[in-house]
Amino acid sequence: MNMHPGLAYGPIYLDYNATTPVDPAVADALMPYLTQQFGNPSSTHAYAQMPRQAIVRAREQVAHLLGCQADEVIFTGCGSESDTLAIRGVALAHQDSGKHIITQVTEHPAVINVCHSLERLHGFRVTYLPVDGSGQVKPADVEAAIDADTLLVTMMHANNETGTLQPIAEIAEIAHRHGVLIHTDASQSVGKIPTRVEELGVDLLTVAGHKLYAPKGIGALYVRRGLQLEPAIYGGGQETGRRAGTENVAYMVGLGKAAELANAQLEQSRKQLCLLRDQLHRRLEQYLPGQVMLNGHSVQRLPNTLNVSVTGVVGEEVLRATPQIASSTGSACHEEHTEPSGVLLAMGLTRERALGALRLTLGRWSSEQDVEQAATLLAQTVDSLRARR
Repeated sequence: MNMHPGLAYGPIYLDYNATTPVDPAVADALMPYLTQQFGNPSSTHAYAQMPRQAIVRAREQVAHLLGCQADEVIFTGCGSESDTLAIRGVALAHQDSGKHIITQVTEHPAVINVCHSLERLHGFRVTYLPVDGSGQVKPADVEAAIDADTLLVTMMHANNETGTLQPIAEIAEIAHRHGVLIHTDASQSVGKIPTRVEELGVDLLTVAGHKLYAPKGIGALYVRRGLQLEPAIYGGGQETGRRAGTENVAYMVGLGKAAELANAQLEQSRKQLCLLRDQLHRRLEQYLPGQVMLNGHSVQRLPNTLNVSVTGVVGEEVLRATPQIASSTGSACHEEHTEPSGVLLAMGLTRERALGALRLTLGRWSSEQDVEQAATLLAQTVDSLRARR
């Protein structure tokens, strides 16, 4: 595949878990709906026909990727909105059935903060389960936490920092055995690994467009047919009444096209990303022998994600000193000091090891040359930082 025009002259991009470039085929597909096909799909005249048909097609494309029916796909403004619609929507629509939610400590803030809001504003009780040293929740802990008041389990499919996969299918089986609904935030996994809703066994599943080579500002939520939700936005009847507002036709088309591309390339892409990820890991270990430690599960993880700690350095300092690479550490950088990743600390890593973390994530336009150059540059920076001390 040719180099993406947005990446051709910049640093090596190893931050695909933060966002992906819009695929040129996606941009081509959506552009007519920003120009010629501008009509409101809810109108009754001729200008509405093409936009309305385009939304139908986009919904079918997303449904095909997820293995569900088209009427089970709700378009939203982003992955965070999908999480809010799923968790808040279930909680408020079904609170007569229970006011207890189960999640885990390494969830994305989009999940953690909506859970906090339900505790603060609506009197819900939330259990935040711990994770083990690889970042996984034990299914037995989920079952032990379920009680007569439990309404929902919300558990991310793949962690955005480490790539660790949760045993969602096993957790879903436990939840359903107890009559509990399950939601998964699959923002990082959709398009990278299979995310068929029947195989996962989930009732709700979050999609974020900009993790999938679609634009920022579009997402989707799978909602099992028949499941009632309190709307995210009140107003007209768009998106079966769950999310009102005039449809963003162009971006819906873009997400549909992105889903179609991902579905066609899924297995080939997964294999290629695994090869590049493992090559990058090997090179770092070769150039920095005995200094590189893998964070997260060694097998049950995303094919594109490598999170490693380098002993004796701070990851943020390494990246600042290597401007030829665009990546992140997974930690929050404040004005006066760098704080270690809460995800890594929750896994039991020491503060020093967590501070030494690098999150290196690959994608559609990553190449072997990128991997080789990145490993060389990072090793040179580490050696240089050590030499100054």
